[in-house]
Amino acid sequence: MDPELIKLAIGGLVLLGCVGLFFGIGLAIAAHKFAVESNPLIEEVLESLPLANCGGCGYPGCEGYAIEVVTDPDVPANLCYPGKEKVAERVASLTGKKMAAMEDTIAVVRCSRIEGRVSHKHRYVGFSSCTAASLGFGGPSACQYSCVGLGECAEACPFDAIEMKEGFPIIDPDTCVSCGVCVKTCPKEIMEIQSMKARIWVPCHTKDLGKAVMGVCEVGCIGCKMCVKVCPADAVTYENNIVKIDHKACIEYGPACEEVCVSKCPRDIFLPYQGRQVIARDVESGLKMAG
Repeated sequence: MDPELIKLAIGGLVLLGCVGLFFGIGLAIAAHKFAVESNPLIEEVLESLPLANCGGCGYPGCEGYAIEVVTDPDVPANLCYPGKEKVAERVASLTGKKMAAMEDTIAVVRCSRIEGRVSHKHRYVGFSSCTAASLGFGGPSACQYSCVGLGECAEACPFDAIEMKEGFPIIDPDTCVSCGVCVKTCPKEIMEIQSMKARIWVPCHTKDLGKAVMGVCEVGCIGCKMCVKVCPADAVTYENNIVKIDHKACIEYGPACEEVCVSKCPRDIFLPYQGRQVIARDVESGLKMAG
């Protein structure tokens, strides 16, 4: 082999070695200078969390919440919904924060598409996604605010707490941890987090009024505001064409509040809440009409 080529090759290798060494030293110095000391308390809090990474706390995963709850004095210790009170007490103990009470809540579906015998305005053919179907003229249902029924919420639920029955989501109160993933997922915004102690609820989220509702749904809220007028606890309001219930005020008033609102609703859409969601009063006939 040509000696000049050998010298050239050796020179190239030496040069590459020097460049690598230079950058290696630089990276080592930078790593030492900008090193962030790990906080053992963060690791301890993280280990106490269920590591579901559901995002229900409002932070990017369990690690994100562990960092914030340790470093930020304003972040409460009871934001881990899957862990519930047991984990909240543990986090409060580790961080030295006051333990705030955790309300037992559950996700609910504010829609009575089956019960109201809502028909289909067209047959959807495309991606099996509620979001995709909603882009096509608001979805296949005659009510543009109703559940699309393709199960996007069930697929997104990290705890398998939602089961699709006849194209409608049913939430298991024993499995749901109120993480809120379904609330964020639903393109129709009909999923809500509600107190398990609630006396009443309104399974309808339409923003239409009067005849527009009666023309597509047999039980949908028509916006008459009768519930607002008669509620003895002033627990019902009507905001942006949607009924809102202050469950705390309703619960504190007592059973009489529930009885008045339920009995006075002309559409029978104000219902007693017992911790479980019923698909419909008459599921079979509803499905026949909806089909």
